[in-house]
Amino acid sequence: MHTAILNAAAELVTETGYAATSIGAVAARAGTGKDTIYRRWSGKAELVYEAVFTAAESAPVPDTGSLTGDLTVLIEALVQEFTTPAAAAALPSLLADFAASPELQTRIRSYFLAPAKAGLTEVFERAIQRGEAHAAVPVNLVLDTLAGAVFFHVGLVGAPAHHDLASQLAALVARGIEVR
Repeated sequence: MHTAILNAAAELVTETGYAATSIGAVAARAGTGKDTIYRRWSGKAELVYEAVFTAAESAPVPDTGSLTGDLTVLIEALVQEFTTPAAAAALPSLLADFAASPELQTRIRSYFLAPAKAGLTEVFERAIQRGEAHAAVPVNLVLDTLAGAVFFHVGLVGAPAHHDLASQLAALVARGIEVR
């Protein structure tokens, strides 16, 4: 049922837009009741966030053998996520909802962003062992930098995600934090 609800939310956001998507419409499409949705999600914003923006966070942690390679894989997943029709439809209104609700910000950080940061920490622990990065690298700031660059480039500016975007960003960040 969880997957059916997430799929219904993503489909409705794509078809009707964020504002027109309601918990009732998601429940009807998923074949469940609104109470089932409210037991798992605090509301529409959290549900849509999980439905649209968590594939990259839940993907396996890459291990390509290099920091640049691992970052490229992570950024490619972010680019794919931000370039979906559902992301384009949801992003502006989600940002407004996040800005208006400290409780929602806390829930998103706790339930969804914490696993992504744990995966990036694993990537950096391996990079430190290989001598590619210092132990003092602020992993949270690196994740914010990567996600922010993708978000700005694709989500706000609306620039197309060219083929080399992920590898260029990964190389830029890896060079910026490499051991010297």
